[in-house]
Amino acid sequence: MSELDLNLIPYLVAMEETRNVSRAAERLGVSQPRVSTALGRLREYFGDQLFVRTSRGMEPTPRALALIPAAREALTRIKQGMLDAQDFDPATTTHTFSIALSDVGEIVFLPRLLQLFAERAPHANLRSVSLPPSQIERGLESGDVDLAVGYFPDLSGNNFFQQRLFTHRFICLMRSDHPLTRAPLTLPQFVASGHAVVRAEGRSQEVLEQFLEKKRIRRRAVLETSHFMSLPFILARTDLIATVPHAIGFAYVSEHASITLVEPPLELPRFDLKQHWHRKFHNDPRAGWLRSIVAGLFNDAMDEWPK
Repeated sequence: MSELDLNLIPYLVAMEETRNVSRAAERLGVSQPRVSTALGRLREYFGDQLFVRTSRGMEPTPRALALIPAAREALTRIKQGMLDAQDFDPATTTHTFSIALSDVGEIVFLPRLLQLFAERAPHANLRSVSLPPSQIERGLESGDVDLAVGYFPDLSGNNFFQQRLFTHRFICLMRSDHPLTRAPLTLPQFVASGHAVVRAEGRSQEVLEQFLEKKRIRRRAVLETSHFMSLPFILARTDLIATVPHAIGFAYVSEHASITLVEPPLELPRFDLKQHWHRKFHNDPRAGWLRSIVAGLFNDAMDEWPK
């Protein structure tokens, strides 16, 4: 078997279907001498004429007739297993797409992604996972995680691709009837107030904390929590202030009338949100489709959160 050139199989099938060297060459898109050479090699390997000239053209021998079904099946399997594998139809896929997101990322990205999936990939599913950076790397490498979307500065090695989506900034949240809403918030008021500080697995809050540390601005963390989700309920019943990424701030205010947005009293840093993927899946059609969807929904032009 190791001596059989599998590139010769299409010639065998084309000869059986056309019964003519010239027409077989035309079907295969090669020259007539090339078909003749291939036929000669097949005859030598199988020890049989395979096709003989008759009054009705080139007729297959019994040996050729016995080989044709297996040859045709082999070509079909190759096409289905190797060529068709490059096709991806979002309308019919039942794949569960796994995306690494922080809890902020879930609020920012998932609602619009689910809406689009319902339209274009109605049978597909989404799974959001929150993992430490090292586990995200392994998940992207193994394919257990299709995409990491958000602020992941650790995913910067040579094995990872990244694409910037849009830029986030920080904004302050407090209850709507808070005394500090009557005038622009000042830096002394900001420092003197009690704060609800989120220490989440997501890295975006580190940007804020490092900036304040560098500026030697120390605020009183009356509350430290690992979750953003409880902030609206906590702020609505206290005088605490929370400084959060602006997209989540606007999302909260749109759903909770009891809290409001206040501009910070100083120019806080901004950070880019990106999508990250492993180079193993750079040319995978299914992964490419997901990335195109994310890039189309979340970019500077489509940013739905007011500046």
